[in-house]
Amino acid sequence: MSRNAYPLKMPNSVKAAAARLAKEDGVSLNQFISVAVAEKVGALESAAEFLRRRSGKSKPKDLLRYLRRAPNRKPPPEDAG
Repeated sequence: MSRNAYPLKMPNSVKAAAARLAKEDGVSLNQFISVAVAEKVGALESAAEFLRRRSGKSKPKDLLRYLRRAPNRKPPPEDAG
């Protein structure tokens, strides 16, 4: 595994929270941040692949066909926000 250094800037409050959680987990702050980034990358890539598979051969015009059939009315008060 190759490693690269990356100077990371973050709010002091976020760094303090990450340092506290890393200490509770018994790992270094560097390892904690590396794992957090890896988890985020994995989640986003998995979501992108899932959506790519679900979309199949669909095209934007296919979606427009359904949207045109949707009623033109305001959302109920509990949905507006």
